[in-house]
Amino acid sequence: MKLKKIAALSAAFGLVLSGVGLATAASAEPVSNSYVAVGSDTLQDSMNALTNGTSASGTFVRVSAGGLSVGNYDAFGSPAIQTKPNGVYFARPNGSGAGRDALRRSLDGNPFSVQGNTTPARAIAGQVDIARSSGGPGSGTTDANGRLLYVPYARDAVAYAYKGGTAAWANITPAQLKAIYEGTLTSIDGVNIKPRLPQTSSGTRTFFLGAIAVTNPAGVADASNTTVPENDASVLGDGEIIPFSAASWIAQANNVSGVNTIATATGVSLGSPVAGQAPFTGTAPALVPNSGFYSNTTFGRDTYLIVARSRVQQAFTYAGSPAYDPALSTLVTSLTNFGNAPTSAGAVKRKFGFLAPLSTTAITAYAAG
Repeated sequence: MKLKKIAALSAAFGLVLSGVGLATAASAEPVSNSYVAVGSDTLQDSMNALTNGTSASGTFVRVSAGGLSVGNYDAFGSPAIQTKPNGVYFARPNGSGAGRDALRRSLDGNPFSVQGNTTPARAIAGQVDIARSSGGPGSGTTDANGRLLYVPYARDAVAYAYKGGTAAWANITPAQLKAIYEGTLTSIDGVNIKPRLPQTSSGTRTFFLGAIAVTNPAGVADASNTTVPENDASVLGDGEIIPFSAASWIAQANNVSGVNTIATATGVSLGSPVAGQAPFTGTAPALVPNSGFYSNTTFGRDTYLIVARSRVQQAFTYAGSPAYDPALSTLVTSLTNFGNAPTSAGAVKRKFGFLAPLSTTAITAYAAG
């Protein structure tokens, strides 16, 4: 569990700088006394660092909401979470898709549930304020009158982790990956290879399958009902391969994320599907993102924070829309900052393996809410 209560501190734009040490870890997820973020596993560790407080950039940085702590809930943990005082317990959103849907249900009041989670569907109006997303809106959902706003957070890229294999496994081509995940290629360099996928709500899963043009992952035995967490190297057995966020790998290898599944998984490596471009340079614990890999138009991706548009854009309203909230608007601006100064959120995100997003333009989506 990475969510912690933090002291009530305030500063302009909600960014708090201090020379004091890190906040003490809590033993359980307390309810938030301000805003709540859920969703993507890929973004959760950097968001935890920013909202709890971190010295990863060399200077203590903490983002708060008008002096109140931000509840940033992990994608995995207990099946149910309670996010607001006296709020209902509901299924933990376990990825980008579930986080987005939890935000939508928080706005429209309809029941929310998560595939594979036995927590009953429950109405969660007002329980979620921000959704972490490792990808942009889905096809056909962008709309000039969209009620959701996707605000660019950082640039990531998707590679693949593998265990065992041969030297050839370090550079598996997109065509080979497509064949592996469609079940028509079962060995590389004479060694059997078995594809794995994270759970269905994973944005990394969706992005990776799209990048290799696979619509039916027939090569994966449990593709439709897997509960495998994303960005977890410890799930791999010998000869297995799984999509993996380059930023998450770098953050874990550099020991800044609070979790290091790489260290507990012997014989696991990160491969590149982009010819001539490794995901990172340097050696741990000083890995640095490789801009050549991140800028690839197939495997590089911008990530986002999703919010209700009417709450952060004062000029946008619709019948029954939630009111503009200047504190939430400022909080989102602070979290999505990508400055260069050590005191900026951007400097922290770089330590977590991210680069600045290619575009800073927010995307409007979901005209129907």
